[in-house]
Amino acid sequence: MNVQRSFGSAETGRLYLVGTPIGNLEDMTYRAVRTLREVDLIAAEDTRQTRKLLTHFEIQTRLVSYHEHNKQASGEELLRMLEEGRQIAIVSDAGLPAISDPGSELVVAAAAAGIPVVPIPGANAALSALIVSALPTERFLFAGFPPREKKRLQPWLDELAGQEGTLIFYESPHRLEKTLQAVSEAWGDRPMAMVRELTKRYEEVARGTVEQCRSWLDDHPPQGEYVLVIGGAEHRSAAADGAPRADEVLWWSTLELADHVRHYEELTGDHKEAMRRAAQDRGLSRREVYNSLMKKHEQE
Repeated sequence: MNVQRSFGSAETGRLYLVGTPIGNLEDMTYRAVRTLREVDLIAAEDTRQTRKLLTHFEIQTRLVSYHEHNKQASGEELLRMLEEGRQIAIVSDAGLPAISDPGSELVVAAAAAGIPVVPIPGANAALSALIVSALPTERFLFAGFPPREKKRLQPWLDELAGQEGTLIFYESPHRLEKTLQAVSEAWGDRPMAMVRELTKRYEEVARGTVEQCRSWLDDHPPQGEYVLVIGGAEHRSAAADGAPRADEVLWWSTLELADHVRHYEELTGDHKEAMRRAAQDRGLSRREVYNSLMKKHEQE
């Protein structure tokens, strides 16, 4: 059992996780500025980026590099300094450190060593996008960045398919369209919001369904980093304005899955498209439909 008293007397230093602006410099809090001025050392993901921030707020604290490629060696040195009594702050390029950014490993090591870890709250892109998405906020799951490789992306989507809470993840502009295509095939046409350039001059929130957002991108090429907010499993076959009407469900509710797929195959002449449509109707992933059909075939 490890119980931390963040502001009691400590024989070691403290590790501060400091939130920084995600676009607008006014996102910076008074507490964050004070903390960065008072600590002995600031560990930054990109020292060049952080130096601009420190210069703007006239902060002259010593700055060192702590990023994905040097975190093991640098983390060991930072931990040693914390144990000696140094006060250290970690910052990422934007938002909260350790959220899809370096920092979590050092937090684990510091906590294990009995070093207080103190959050200095600030802007966060995922939660900012969630609260403006017009999707449910009572329960949600932040999933980070989708895998880059297609063979890893499909299992990742399948694993998340049954999550009932709203789903949040990040995506880069050059991968956005491929990711939305994969989402559509795996989860169907759920309600979603594409949020980009948060707190910046060209901040934009595009709300609709997955297919509507894909159509929007045809005429509005992706620019800037995106946060994707997508309805959970309860929205699998729902349009953006709510659940499907009873007459939209009843036509297939008495059909076996194989007959459901066969119906669409006769309409489209494409077995994969038929599985996708049946999956969308039933709130399943295409892989779930495929596996169910294969299992039934083997039993026969």
